[in-house]
Amino acid sequence: MGNTIQYIYKSLAGILILVSLNYLYKFTSFEHDIQKYSEFVNLGRQAVRDSIEIIYVGESSNNTFRKDDEDKRAISEMLSDFYPKIKIGTITKEASHAAIFYELLRNIPEPSTIKTVIVTLNLRSFDANWIFSNLETPLQKSIVLLKDHPALYNRFLLTFKGYDVKTDKEREKQFKFKWKHDPLNFQEAFQYKNTLEWDNGIAQKGIINNDGSINSPMTELACHYVKTYAFSIDSSTNPRIKDFDKIVLLAKERNWNLVFNLMAENIEKADSLVGKELTYLIKQNRDLLVERYQSKNVIVVDNLESVSNSEFIDQTWTTEHYAERGRKIIARNVANALKIIYPDKFVQIQLKPFKFSNNCEGITQWGQMQTLTSRKHHSGTKSSKCGQG
Repeated sequence: MGNTIQYIYKSLAGILILVSLNYLYKFTSFEHDIQKYSEFVNLGRQAVRDSIEIIYVGESSNNTFRKDDEDKRAISEMLSDFYPKIKIGTITKEASHAAIFYELLRNIPEPSTIKTVIVTLNLRSFDANWIFSNLETPLQKSIVLLKDHPALYNRFLLTFKGYDVKTDKEREKQFKFKWKHDPLNFQEAFQYKNTLEWDNGIAQKGIINNDGSINSPMTELACHYVKTYAFSIDSSTNPRIKDFDKIVLLAKERNWNLVFNLMAENIEKADSLVGKELTYLIKQNRDLLVERYQSKNVIVVDNLESVSNSEFIDQTWTTEHYAERGRKIIARNVANALKIIYPDKFVQIQLKPFKFSNNCEGITQWGQMQTLTSRKHHSGTKSSKCGQG
């Protein structure tokens, strides 16, 4: 009996010491560590200090611009044009995804004036190559201190790397396993069983030039499109689904209006390089996400096919980086969706006609130099495709 009581006293003393150490750390060094490892949490804090009503949460798609843009503002800033009487702020962290967004939103101080949250829904972030990206280790490290655990415990995890730490080779093994074993959900029989076979098939056949030779850069790009978009979302296992579901629950707890901004992908390029089978999978995944979250009373802005190829800045890679007109199209679409919440605050803004002048040969470079061709021109020796012509 005496040993039992002694054990209880020791246990209680140990718990008391841990609780005391946790409070001591929280009120002495915790904020210093936050500023060192998770300083982007200040974006949410600043939004509260600025009495923001609408907060736009995104990654580099929000604020990347093309060098020849006249208007280089972010999508979130362009959105403000349609609602001049509402304070709109942004939390933008490059390379982020829904798991990072969730922690950023959860750490927004209460109470706040925030009533509506717009979250970037990036289709590529559901792909194995992004889920198991080599950027994941630093991203996970950056949110350890923000987790909903005692502050001292989070510091312990940070010190002893108690988060998702893997080498690049380990990450590669993970996404290649998914490429090989995850099924592609086609209605009809398809010649390739999985993403890896499809990628190899494109690489072997190649993209053929008019003279019959293989266009190596375009073949590499086509393979990259397959590896990026040839997947079918499994809502029961995909971690991004779980992350967005957590954001939905958080919005309900905070009584926020929630908007998911599904970003545009370069459907034109995917179709021209790979074909209808790839665009079928892209649209199928879009439909799943739209239906799932609309059923949860989330406003989903479907921008998937709203931006043309010429408005994508990166023509040799897959990104959601848009030139000025592309960003304005997305901002307008989000603004129109917000009319459900703010019908009396919306102001109609017309997109300015897109005008440009460039002979593609002078000192001012055309922003898409890779599209220059000598096959057709009216003056000089070269021209560039713009949009559909």
